[in-house]
Amino acid sequence: MNALVATNRNFKLAAKLLRLDSKLEKSLLIPFREIKVECTIPKDDGTLASFVGFRVQHDNARGPMKGGIRYHPEVDPDEVNALAQLMTWKTAVANIPYGGAKGGIGCNPGELSVSELERLTRVFTQKIHDLIGIHTDVPAPDMGTGPQTMAWILDEYSKFHGYSPAVVTGKPIDLGGSLGRDAATGRGVLFATEALLNEHGKTISDQRFVIQGFGNVGAWAAQLISEQGGKIVAVSDITGAIKNSKGIDIPSLLKHAKEHKGVKGFHGGDPIEPKSILVEDCDILIPAALGGVINRENANDVKAKFIIEAANHPTDPEADEILSKKGVVILPDIYANSGGVTVSYFEWVQNIQGFMWDEEKVNNELKNYMNKGFKDVKEMCKTHDCDLRMGAFTLGVNRVARATVLRGWGA
Repeated sequence: MNALVATNRNFKLAAKLLRLDSKLEKSLLIPFREIKVECTIPKDDGTLASFVGFRVQHDNARGPMKGGIRYHPEVDPDEVNALAQLMTWKTAVANIPYGGAKGGIGCNPGELSVSELERLTRVFTQKIHDLIGIHTDVPAPDMGTGPQTMAWILDEYSKFHGYSPAVVTGKPIDLGGSLGRDAATGRGVLFATEALLNEHGKTISDQRFVIQGFGNVGAWAAQLISEQGGKIVAVSDITGAIKNSKGIDIPSLLKHAKEHKGVKGFHGGDPIEPKSILVEDCDILIPAALGGVINRENANDVKAKFIIEAANHPTDPEADEILSKKGVVILPDIYANSGGVTVSYFEWVQNIQGFMWDEEKVNNELKNYMNKGFKDVKEMCKTHDCDLRMGAFTLGVNRVARATVLRGWGA
């Protein structure tokens, strides 16, 4: 099931629980604006190349729209629409004053030189500069982009609007990026896991973890969990997968992954089939890679008691039903991976104030937001007698619906 169908399905279930008016329900689903632009650049060899860039701005009832920009050959409009909508609910669950957006350029960043990527980013910014802004739409990095991409967007945008560091988040520290932003999503996953385990009378240190995906989020989550005494028994990324039932030495694996660009070949564990990572024996499974990886084909074989969704939309609705019957507790993505956008919000606040925070303050504030978010989700679970996913969706949708009605936008 594609991400847009699954997201719409969850939204409609939440709207039904909230008994939303059908006109309001329809208006909440329709994106505020969809932008599609042609970006033509001279390549290093002098030839011209054209790429399609776009931005889906989903909702701005609660504040400026917020969301990543991805550079990927298969940037899919349906998926970007789904992720823009998910950002609307995610920012509402985290209770930060944003709406949702998402964007991207259909390109393969690995096949473009640094100067070609810079030209492409600047042309894209020129095409959309009057549609983004500090109080309008604040982009951030995503797949295939990073702090350098944000620095180029900031510079190009500033040529039109004056120096405006708050127009993007996930920037280099030297240009107003926030301390703690790099680790934020992984740290948020740690705090979310602690909150859930606390509810069940458990701690990180008595659990065995499996992590699918060892990119920024998965690697930080692994490092922080192992520092808290959690035992990580299997890890995978695009290069391969490894397992060690006694626990993987995470500092050594981080060093190996940095040197060899992946976990493959690490001697502190046995190689396993990457597809089997999701069904390895463990207490807690953390999918931190792509969407739709837990589906009806493998859901019956999942052995974890808890699933923490560090990736966007890793569990299909069919798998949700199977796992729920097995008694598996799933902490949904729109809460579990909201640490990144929460610290992006802190970065935006620091830029607007022109007053930067130290890392301890960033991490303490993040912990407060994640703990409060978990309590709010649990309250909705009690109110509507539903699971954590519906608790999170009803929380997010309700906050956006209320803001929409209060602003007089209710259709």
